[in-house]
Amino acid sequence: MLSTLAIAHYRSLRELVLPLGRLTVITGANGSGKSSVYRAMRLLAEVAQGGVVRSLAREGGLPSTLWAGPEHISAAMRRGEAPVQGTVRSAPVSLRLGFGGADAEDFGYAIDIGLPPPVPPSPFSLDPEIKIESLWSGPLLRPSTLLVERRGAALRGRQDAGGWQSLGRPVPAWASMLTEFADPRSAPEMLTLREQLRSWRFYDHFRTDAEAPARQPQLGTRTPVLAADGADLAAAIATIREIGDGEALDAAVEDAFPGARVEVQALADGRLRTGMHQHGLLRALSAAELSDGTLRYLLWVAALLSPRPPALLVLNEPETSLHPDLLPALGRLIVRAARDTQLIVVSHANRLIAALDDAADEGALQRIELKKDFGETRIANLDMDSIPRWQWPAR
Repeated sequence: MLSTLAIAHYRSLRELVLPLGRLTVITGANGSGKSSVYRAMRLLAEVAQGGVVRSLAREGGLPSTLWAGPEHISAAMRRGEAPVQGTVRSAPVSLRLGFGGADAEDFGYAIDIGLPPPVPPSPFSLDPEIKIESLWSGPLLRPSTLLVERRGAALRGRQDAGGWQSLGRPVPAWASMLTEFADPRSAPEMLTLREQLRSWRFYDHFRTDAEAPARQPQLGTRTPVLAADGADLAAAIATIREIGDGEALDAAVEDAFPGARVEVQALADGRLRTGMHQHGLLRALSAAELSDGTLRYLLWVAALLSPRPPALLVLNEPETSLHPDLLPALGRLIVRAARDTQLIVVSHANRLIAALDDAADEGALQRIELKKDFGETRIANLDMDSIPRWQWPAR
C-alpha cells in the first residue's frame, strides 16, 4: 500500500506531498489542481509501461507541463510586498514524481525527468530525459533503505552483503529502469514494483451516449477487469457472477434501484447483452434502453467489484452523469471495494464525499482538500504535522 504521493513542478503542483490511506478522497474547487494530481498519477503508471516520455510529449512536451511560476515564492510575494517574478534559477529544470510505501515491506519509488544537454545537436533536443530513478523500502528514502538507483545511464543495486553492484547495460535516457532491466536474481524488487505499477487502474468518464460501446451487444470472453471505456460491460458482469462476488453485485444494484436485477443475455450469434429487470416492468431493458445515469452506475459496479483487484484503483469524478440520489449507493460501493484494493477518488461532489464518510469506518477515510495559492496547488485542510516526510533523490 502507498502512504505518500509526491509531485514536484508538474503544472500547478510546484511541491505537493499527499498522505494516502486505504481510501483517499481528493477534493477542491474547480481549477484547484485535482485533475493535475490525477494526471500525475497516470504518468507514474506510464513509467512501468515504458510510455512516460511519450505521454509528456502528448501533453505538449516538458516545457508545457512544468510549473510555470517562479522557482521560489517568497514571503514578501505572498504578502504583496514584492512582485511575483522569476529570479536566476538555482536548481536544474526537473519534473519529479514519487510515492512511499506504507511499511518496510512496501516499496517507494521516485523519478526525476529533465531536459537533455544542449549538445550534440539532435532532432530530439526537446525530448525529456530520465535523470534519476530510485527504489527503496518503506515510506522514506534514506541511504539505508535504498535498494536500486539509476543515475543517468548507470544502474546499480544493493547486494545482500550491503555493497553495491552494477546492473545490466546502460539505460537509455528516454527509458525507465523498470522496463529496461528484468533480472529476478539481482534485483527482484524491480520486477515486483513494475508489476505493481502495471496493475494500477484508472477510470475516467465512461461513455454513455447512444453509440457507446457499453450499450451494444459484444462478443465476450471471461473478463475479470472492465475495460477503460466499459465496452465489455456484459462480459465483466457475467465474469463477476461466475468467479467473483455475485451477491455483492446484486446488493449494489438493489441498493441503487430497489427491486431491480441485472442479467447478461447470450444472443444466438454468441454476443452478450446486458439487461436490467426493473420493478413493475414485464421485460428486461437492454443496455441500449437504459438512462445515462443507470448505465454509468452499472459500469461502476463492474469496475469496483472486479474479481482481480489492482494494487491501486483511481477514480476521476465518478459522480459525473449520476443523479444525486445515486451517490450514497455509489459511496457504499466504493467503501466496499476499498476492502480489497487501495482506492483514490478525485471528486468535487459533496454528497458523494459525505456518503463515503458515512459508509467508512471512523477515521478510515483520508480527505484532502486542495486550493490554489499564487497559482500553486496546496493542501487546505491539513496542517504540516499531518503531511508525511519526503526526501527527493539528489541529482
